Amino acid sequence: MTTHVETRHAIHPDHAKRMDTADLRRHFLTEGLFADGQIRLVYTHYDRFVLGGAVPSGADLTLDRIAETRTASFLERREMGIVNIGEAGSVTAAGQTWEMKKGDVLYLGMGSGEVTFSGMGRFYITSCPAHRELPCRLITVEDAKEMKTGAVETSNKRTIRQFIHPLVMESCQLVLGYTTLEDGSVWNTIPSHVHDRRMEAYLYHGMAPEARVLHLMGEPQETRHLFVANEQAVISPSWSIHSGAGIGGYTFIWAMAGDNVDYTDMDFIQPEDLR
Repeated sequence: MTTHVETRHAIHPDHAKRMDTADLRRHFLTEGLFADGQIRLVYTHYDRFVLGGAVPSGADLTLDRIAETRTASFLERREMGIVNIGEAGSVTAAGQTWEMKKGDVLYLGMGSGEVTFSGMGRFYITSCPAHRELPCRLITVEDAKEMKTGAVETSNKRTIRQFIHPLVMESCQLVLGYTTLEDGSVWNTIPSHVHDRRMEAYLYHGMAPEARVLHLMGEPQETRHLFVANEQAVISPSWSIHSGAGIGGYTFIWAMAGDNVDYTDMDFIQPEDLR
């Protein structure tokens, strides 16, 4: 069997307050998403968001139907965003094939049918429900909307690249991009924020095997933390902050689903108000 699916149920913040480290990691951290010759998915009950990885390792891997959606095909009522974090590869869907370099993002609209991953890519998969069909589109690194933010003085100088985003293209509810820290900077998403209208998932990658990111989560007055390794992802509920600091360079892919596609819809929490 080449496709494996795990289900994660939604957690109330009152429940999260009582969790120990093992419980927090079991519910909010996703490990082992990328395995040679396999598609591994995590189906969450946060806005029915799905995240996962496909590693064809030079062969073909096809995602068509999973029992969790109870639909004829996975994309029958969903849209998908795919990021290649590995070597060159290709994705075939809706009668088209797209060649993807490292860093490229592919959007697949609702009704695109089965999806085949090929080549030596390491494909990060994100998906959420959709309400109408929209055109598929390959967004290269050069096509992305780039934004510089942060400062050396606050150790958070970073480059944000927006791909599936209203300034670049249209989607139903999926918003996706990634952020790369500049040399010498460690903090991402500072100041912290929440957005009650949307959930979010972070995939951390580009890290040395021994490196870790200290990912902060939880309610602003009840913060918790996770130590995250390379190619691990964190599921961030709408009630949780999401911020962190890493050892060495890293990139994190952020993907959101919910009521709107307004990237700026954030309620900021200043450091002095965190507990």
